[in-house]
Amino acid sequence: MLLPACLSDRLCTRLVKRGTTLATLLADIRQAVRMFWKSPAFTLAVLGALALGIGADIAIFSVVNAVLLKPLTYPDPDRIVQFLNTSRDGEFPGASATKFHVWQAQTSVVQDVAAYDFGGKGLNLTGTVPEQIHGVHVSEAYFRLFGARMFLGRTFTPQEDMPHGGNLVVLSYGFWKRKFGGDSGIVGRTLSFSGEPYTILGVTNQDFVTDPEADVWLPFQFPPNSTDQAHYFTAAGRLKPRVSLEQAKAQMKLAYGEFKRLYPDADPKSGFSVKPVKDAIVGDMRKSLLVLIGAVSFVLLIACANVANLLMVRAAGRKREFAIRAAMGARRTRMIVQLLTESILLALVGGALGLGLGFAGVRWLLSISPGGIPRIGEDGAGVTIDWRVALFTIAVSIVTGILFGLMPAFGASRPDLAATMNEGGSRSGFGLRQSKARSLLIVGEVGLALVLLVGAALLIRTFIALHRVQPGFDAHNVITMEMALNGPRYEKTAGVAQLIHESRDRIRAIPGVEEVAVSNTLPLDGGFGLPFIVVGRPLKDGPYHGGGEWKATSPGYFAALHIPIVRGRDFTVNDVAGAPPVVLISEAFAKKNWKKDEDPVGQQLLIGKGVGPEFEEPARTIIGIVGDVHDGALDEPVNEVMIIPLAQMADGVMALNSRIGPLIWVVRTRTEPHQVIPAVTEQLRNASGGFPTAHIRTMDEIMMRSTARQNFNMLLLSIFGFSALALAAIGIYGLMAYSVTQRVREIGIRMALGADRRHIRQMVVWQGMRLALAGVVLGTGAAFALTRLIASSLYGVKSWDPAVFITVPIVLSAVALAATWLPAVRASKLDPMKALRID
Repeated sequence: MLLPACLSDRLCTRLVKRGTTLATLLADIRQAVRMFWKSPAFTLAVLGALALGIGADIAIFSVVNAVLLKPLTYPDPDRIVQFLNTSRDGEFPGASATKFHVWQAQTSVVQDVAAYDFGGKGLNLTGTVPEQIHGVHVSEAYFRLFGARMFLGRTFTPQEDMPHGGNLVVLSYGFWKRKFGGDSGIVGRTLSFSGEPYTILGVTNQDFVTDPEADVWLPFQFPPNSTDQAHYFTAAGRLKPRVSLEQAKAQMKLAYGEFKRLYPDADPKSGFSVKPVKDAIVGDMRKSLLVLIGAVSFVLLIACANVANLLMVRAAGRKREFAIRAAMGARRTRMIVQLLTESILLALVGGALGLGLGFAGVRWLLSISPGGIPRIGEDGAGVTIDWRVALFTIAVSIVTGILFGLMPAFGASRPDLAATMNEGGSRSGFGLRQSKARSLLIVGEVGLALVLLVGAALLIRTFIALHRVQPGFDAHNVITMEMALNGPRYEKTAGVAQLIHESRDRIRAIPGVEEVAVSNTLPLDGGFGLPFIVVGRPLKDGPYHGGGEWKATSPGYFAALHIPIVRGRDFTVNDVAGAPPVVLISEAFAKKNWKKDEDPVGQQLLIGKGVGPEFEEPARTIIGIVGDVHDGALDEPVNEVMIIPLAQMADGVMALNSRIGPLIWVVRTRTEPHQVIPAVTEQLRNASGGFPTAHIRTMDEIMMRSTARQNFNMLLLSIFGFSALALAAIGIYGLMAYSVTQRVREIGIRMALGADRRHIRQMVVWQGMRLALAGVVLGTGAAFALTRLIASSLYGVKSWDPAVFITVPIVLSAVALAATWLPAVRASKLDPMKALRID
């Protein structure tokens, strides 16, 4: 097809221009590569700073990507919400059978309402080689809600999720491959859990990933008319089409009114709500990660400032080149483009190095300190390089190249032609303008470094404060292990009590064992909550006098953990079913519910009345007060706790406890606790009829895990802070060393006119310290404003802690002084005669 002559000429002109532009760009890249190859020291210094700065950014972004940006693997995940309870103390997850049925009825706003265990429990897979696997109880809508596709077979039907629906199980793909080698004929066969057969209905697809993770799923089989108020699972649902989150929240408020009509004893000041399930999984980690990404950006800015200073120094050495090019007619934009091409090329190579460095660094860091971060997998396996991380790397590299290259490019592209050509040497820079620019960069570096160091110092003080907290127990030489109790024998308290009695005798006989006990929860691992009534005290506000943490233990529990009995007595082997019901309370419980001149010992508590038929029991007599223990986190106040003898637990509560949680063995040893694990597990297996143990941990490990999040934040900010300190020190040293080089003749003249070496040294030191002190002042002001962002992560220290805000500026000033001292000493040792001969 022929084109008109005018269009043909325009097209040719455009193609020629594009070709010329591409050829020019390639020529600039080749020129840049040659120049960098000829200056290996400069190139390595720039790439090292960029790899550190960009790599740190990539490391944190890869975690942000895994936790916040990657969508959940479920279909339409933004429409899935978790049901919440609201109260005067805030909102929290948790569901009872009664609440679950009310939520299911809200069909105007939600659909596919499903129930599932908080974290799943262990199931004893019996057979040739007994093992404990991870099983999760779910309702039949669970697989539909979370989009489970079946590789083999099917899931539960609504009828099978009813009482007497049968012993049924669905297998995960991973468990099916591991245990059965991918046998396609597995559907219809049985698995034995604690000696009871369960029919296998199906196997989920390989891509079905859930939180909590599971090996198998079993049906909840709630009674449709259940009055059980115990909260031992959670629930979620999908918003119906065209229903907003706010509309669902409004409907849930109305639903609580319906719940109160059904159950008049419900707290009138409580309620229902919903929130996106992704927010429930991420929790408060979002704010911590955003603070960390901001902090690591400061490190990148400091690295950019250092590189910009290096480029300015390098550009000063090329001033004659730019002057000659300008004299020959080169346009300023052409020189700017060439210099930015060099900068972006450096940044891209630095970004590629930073990608490898950052990814390897974060995987190593997460393997040693995972920090309790959700969605990252075991040892950070969920943190991967995907298109978001790759795109972020490219974007940060280009922006970084422009950022640190723009100022040197603009300065170098407008040389003073006459002055430059008349200079006899190359010791003069581009003048006052670039000198001021380099000085401002140093001030910025010092200010940013101070902000990071203040944040790191506050978190280090938090770390120290947390490790000074007395947890209320002695964690040293204590090993813990869990045993899932399944089967008819352990649905009654008598069977569990007999197992505990026999096992304690067996384990005590093991050499090195000092004490052994059992509990349904551990310190620092959380627990269950129940309401109570003080018998004989009039009710004023609601059906209860209050609520508190509730736990059950065997005799020897407080001795095993060295928890003191403050008043009264401990449990004994005589506190069993049929004996007078008793209870111990914590000091915090006593202080909150009795006046100083009142003695709780001897009074009675009615615990869990109205929660459900399983919890109906006679009043318990308070026989003693135990020391306070941190059953939550170390940075949280101690809970008010009620403790009952495990042997006096009602049969219904024992059956419920065995269904939703394990029995936890606590063994104190006289030697290193890991040495007794084989003997203890063997005795427990023999006493229980072959049940395995799992989740074996020392109490020291549990203590470490309880502060993992704070330790992770502290470690990262410390790395960022000290990296920033090192970069700032290098920047100050580099600027002052360059300044001394540029002022050799001036220093020689001063010395020739009578200035002594001490005066020269002080002059150079003061020049550097003025910049450092200006940065310290600006950084201190910024730190006061920004440390409020990490206030929620602090413990035992204020965000404006005077000790930190005095010590950090002093330390930073001392480092700056050391960085300026070396060039100052070198300047003071110049020979005036040699200095005056330099052009």
